[in-house]
Amino acid sequence: MADRSLPALRAVMVDSRTGRIGRVMGSEGPYVQLRPLNGGGREWDVPPDQLRAPTAAEEMSGRVAVANGRWGR
Repeated sequence: MADRSLPALRAVMVDSRTGRIGRVMGSEGPYVQLRPLNGGGREWDVPPDQLRAPTAAEEMSGRVAVANGRWGR
């Protein structure tokens, strides 16, 4: 991802079309690929203009969901 307008690899971003939070895994063609924070699941493509940084509350919520998943909650 050489384009400076794209987020850094592994950055946490929000797909503003859906509100889903994911980690940047790379880019393919005109899209940025996000993967769920838990590290599993299928990547999805997001146009760069539809990405935004998460609020502190959104990022914390995503991380709590991952932690709860580890403990079976």
